Amino acid sequence: MSVRAGIIVTGTEVLTGRIADQNGPWLSDQLLALGVDVAHITICGDRPADLTAQLRFLADQGVDLIVTSGGLGPTADDLTVATVAEFCDRELLLDPELEDHIADIIRRFRPHIPDLDAGPTRVGIRKQAQIPVGASAVPPTGTAPGVVIPAVAGDRPVPTIVILPGPPGELQAMWHSAVASPPVAEVLSRAADLRQDTVRAYGLHEAQLAETLRHADTEIADLDRLEITTCLRHGELDMVTRYTTRDADIYRHLLAVLTDHHGDRIFSTDGSTIDDQLIDALDGRSIATAESCTGGLIAARLTARPGSSAYVMGGVVSYSNDAKSDLLDVPADMIAAHGAVSEQVAAAMAEGARRRLGTDVAVSTTGIAGPGGGTAEKPVGTVCFGVSIDGRPTYTVTRRFPGDRERVRTLTTTAALHLVVAQLERQ
Repeated sequence: MSVRAGIIVTGTEVLTGRIADQNGPWLSDQLLALGVDVAHITICGDRPADLTAQLRFLADQGVDLIVTSGGLGPTADDLTVATVAEFCDRELLLDPELEDHIADIIRRFRPHIPDLDAGPTRVGIRKQAQIPVGASAVPPTGTAPGVVIPAVAGDRPVPTIVILPGPPGELQAMWHSAVASPPVAEVLSRAADLRQDTVRAYGLHEAQLAETLRHADTEIADLDRLEITTCLRHGELDMVTRYTTRDADIYRHLLAVLTDHHGDRIFSTDGSTIDDQLIDALDGRSIATAESCTGGLIAARLTARPGSSAYVMGGVVSYSNDAKSDLLDVPADMIAAHGAVSEQVAAAMAEGARRRLGTDVAVSTTGIAGPGGGTAEKPVGTVCFGVSIDGRPTYTVTRRFPGDRERVRTLTTTAALHLVVAQLERQ
């Protein structure tokens, strides 16, 4: 990889977990698309000494570019620009034009402030308008401008550094201006043409994939030119491969080996998710959910996508037996005869949801998520599914999932989406 970068996410609120980091992954994706290999993403608090340590670490690793996020506000604990300037041995100077620009933004969005010429607001404006000598400002989306500091060679080389605000909306809006700045453009001009492809499998174990990759290593020359990582998430196994375009034939050979060994369990070779594929499989049809053990998680996943109101009609969380009968028309004597966790009840739930909500498709779950409630016949992790499609017999299946309550519910949600897609794709 010809150009490498490091990302520093600052903020004690991120470090302590009160706020999840959104900037690190987003910046990494953007840099990869530009042909830059991200070597490190680090998180540190608001203490200048900790930020300096991260800067020194990345510089010592020989990265070509450092991107920081956070710490650009008007308050005393927003010290990123001053800390980076000191690290780069550059003096901070007030940029009068930038000061006026920030003041105009505040007047536009906070017209109730009577006077910006003095007082704490003006002090904050001037603090944000301090720019290191030789650096350039990135016009702000909010009130915090970004900063781009060119690289310095010599006895203590310093890479090009981009300083961006912490709020994700502001950072993302300012990214293109930062990338277009001459110092960053020069770094990017040396970047290789990188690609990243994702293969997704369901029902494939990590050990099985590892064995196949070992086999591929003996069969494919220069396989080590590909950077391959695997991740098991929500019951699906993702294999992400990064490579330069000149190594595309090596990746195609690898993909052929994977398909030959695990084609029945690989559901995506283009990075599409099961959520994407469900929409395609619906092909204009509508869907509803009837959930017991998942408590609405399937409906939440279906409706997480913009535009889902076009095909998701609704869902019923029928946790109690009475709710199953009253809301989904599941016969009480059926529950008494077979138990709430049974394929008979799962089928009735799916059919009731499709009928009550007037949809073409419905999926149901009823199971034992734990930690209690299991029996020898139906242990914790037992889940029954139903998929009802207009004009077809209702499909049912029983699965058993390992893990605690959260894991069982998560695996059940993923399984439900795969079952719906599989049934919709049947001719």
